[in-house]
Amino acid sequence: MSILVFGRSGQVATELATSPDVIALGRAACDVTDADAIRAAIESRAPKAIINAAAYTAVDRAEAEPDAAAALNARAPAVMAEVAAARGIPFVHISTDYVFDGSGDAPRAPNAVPRPLNVYGATKQDGEEAVRAAGGPHAILRTSWVFSAHGANFVKTMLRLGAERDALSIVSDQIGGPTPARAIAEACLKIAAQLSDNTELSGTYHVSGAPDVSWADFARAIFEAAGLDCTVTDIPTSAYPTPAARPLNSRLDCAATAEAFGIGRPDWRAHLDLVLKELA
Repeated sequence: MSILVFGRSGQVATELATSPDVIALGRAACDVTDADAIRAAIESRAPKAIINAAAYTAVDRAEAEPDAAAALNARAPAVMAEVAAARGIPFVHISTDYVFDGSGDAPRAPNAVPRPLNVYGATKQDGEEAVRAAGGPHAILRTSWVFSAHGANFVKTMLRLGAERDALSIVSDQIGGPTPARAIAEACLKIAAQLSDNTELSGTYHVSGAPDVSWADFARAIFEAAGLDCTVTDIPTSAYPTPAARPLNSRLDCAATAEAFGIGRPDWRAHLDLVLKELA
């Protein structure tokens, strides 16, 4: 099954590129801010499925660069989805927990009303709406707190800081599911294959790691697994201001994904061990 992936250097795209069925296009091969380039890439390769793993993910910088964020997160997937719909190609689009406002403490279901707190989340919501509006077979896959041995992520940051310092203050009132990029990639491939056989599965789904945890407790787990002696002090989000507001509750209800595709929540603790071995 020939699968065209937009994105090449991101965490999920890097994992997707290891599949022999995948043709992964980085910026040099296809500038996704160029609608004609997207159309040409799809038309010339005639894939059986398309996965969009390209995104503007600099959450804080997006506050000062809303148009750049919108170009990648909203306008690019709109073009991809339109071309895919016109050709009847299943389209899997990766989205985020940041489309929600993080209120309450219950896991958000896929049909919960989005209320993004920041530019990044708003542009991702716009991208979701464009994919749905295209009308083709699709799956919007929201995820959270992505980590891997590649690129920039919380695990790699903690490993660096934990090796440099004896103590760190980490936010403890933001709760979510750390999600291994490898598990997201595997989910995308499985969903793409099943969409090809059953377009009635089109819709919005969630995948996030289990168990849900705070950033502070995630940091503690990283230090313990890596054998780093670094003390973590819990602090509230209010003590760590950032340009972009973050949702306090990033819990995602993943039941629909398990029911439709047989994809359960990955155990981030087991994947953390694998990432540490890969980095070593």
